[in-house]
Amino acid sequence: MEIDSAPICKCSKEHQKIYEEWFNYADSDSDGRITGNDAIKFFGMSNLPRPELKQVWAIADSKRQGFLGFKEFIIAMQLVALGQGGHELTANVLNSEVELENLKPPVMDGLDELLAKKKHAPKTSEPELNGSSQSQQSPSAHWFTSTKSANKFLEWCFRALIHGILTASGNIVSYCQGFAGDGAAAAAAQGTFSLVKFTSLQNGPDERSIPGNTIAVHADMPFNGLTTFGTAFLSKFECSQMPHPLLEQITFVDTPGVLSGEKQRTQRSYDFTGVTSWFAAKCDLILLLFDPHKLDISDEFRRVISSLRGHDDKIRVVLNKADQIDTQQLMRVYGALMWSLGKVLNTPEVMRVYIGSFNDKPVNEAAMGPIGKELFEKEQDDLLSDLKDIPKKACDRRINEFVKRSRAAKIHAYIISHLRKEMPAMMGKAKAQQRLIDNLEDEFGKVQREHHLPAGDFPNVEHFREVLSGYTFDKFEKLKPKMIQSVDDMLGYDIPDLLKSFRNPYD
Repeated sequence: MEIDSAPICKCSKEHQKIYEEWFNYADSDSDGRITGNDAIKFFGMSNLPRPELKQVWAIADSKRQGFLGFKEFIIAMQLVALGQGGHELTANVLNSEVELENLKPPVMDGLDELLAKKKHAPKTSEPELNGSSQSQQSPSAHWFTSTKSANKFLEWCFRALIHGILTASGNIVSYCQGFAGDGAAAAAAQGTFSLVKFTSLQNGPDERSIPGNTIAVHADMPFNGLTTFGTAFLSKFECSQMPHPLLEQITFVDTPGVLSGEKQRTQRSYDFTGVTSWFAAKCDLILLLFDPHKLDISDEFRRVISSLRGHDDKIRVVLNKADQIDTQQLMRVYGALMWSLGKVLNTPEVMRVYIGSFNDKPVNEAAMGPIGKELFEKEQDDLLSDLKDIPKKACDRRINEFVKRSRAAKIHAYIISHLRKEMPAMMGKAKAQQRLIDNLEDEFGKVQREHHLPAGDFPNVEHFREVLSGYTFDKFEKLKPKMIQSVDDMLGYDIPDLLKSFRNPYD
């Protein structure tokens, strides 16, 4: 979802050939990537000041991969040309009125002589560039540059998510027709987002729905872990595929609405909270949706929100249908929502709430007035910007999740070894194990004090107690200090070294 990137399709074929030759030369190790060291040597021939070259890299490597592929290299060269022409290098310069097709390649001092020498050198087989050295652009290239089109599709997906929970799918059809034609509309009419199922919307060669049992064993899909929830859940899960460029970069997962009132007495046939927790651990953004007329947080919704502990940075709260009440009521509803969330989240920090009316109807100005309409538009833009920032933060998010799991594994090892050490050698093992389970919170405190660990890194006591009941403590492994030291070394040295490879080479 490289919304702010400029597409190769805005570069003429003649210039693409030139850039391809330059790319082959700049790629010193022929791996199809321009690393930071490669960029410093090659970009230096442009004679641009270092601060401008730093900005060139920052814009071209918007996803912070630490390298440039062929497409990103073209973006960088277009930025260099604009910088040499006196343009201010900003993130939006390539989406401005600059005619990129007529933009000449930048002047690279001494490059022609170096290329001439290389041509007379013995030829070697040309490597593939990012999978292909050809100048063919991704089919999503045009889509990613058109901010208007990207916003439109993101807006549709977000509204479709909300409609999948709160209303029938009729409005989804109209949105599908608006961005992808009758074929996609037919797919939506079959139920792109379901009222009773977990639904994954992602890119595919054609428009179809794949049942949960099939998708869970698909080797190319990331849903294998869902098999642990059994057939009862998989029968309530499906994957809807449709060909669309933006879906190559982002996947939407819609959950069925949580139960409230009398419906809470009806038990689901699967672990609803466990499933939502599984998805929460693997996603980049979590949207909690509220209706101004239904602000009460049911027991099931409370359990779901509690299961999101540790993913606070991913959570976004959305107050939908806010144009159904007037401005004075909206202030009261907003305050009531914050109060309700504060009781569930148990945190002093105030959570951001996006206010709007995410449907295909115009804002009800009779209730909200022109000020309310302007507010809704700004809130919608902020939320869409949040969605568009996901790919830019993907690298940081992966490292963040890896560090969290490493710290959790370390804590787990300390807890398990402590429980094993507290078990008697011969008699009374069953009673000792039950005593440890009953006093698990105290045992966590002992581990924390003994190894000087932060309390916030420890798992949920009730959940851990429930899991422990199925194990025999004296069969747990002993603590291996060398492995703990390896984790500490990784967190202290290897991860910082890894982060250096993703930084801007001009920092």
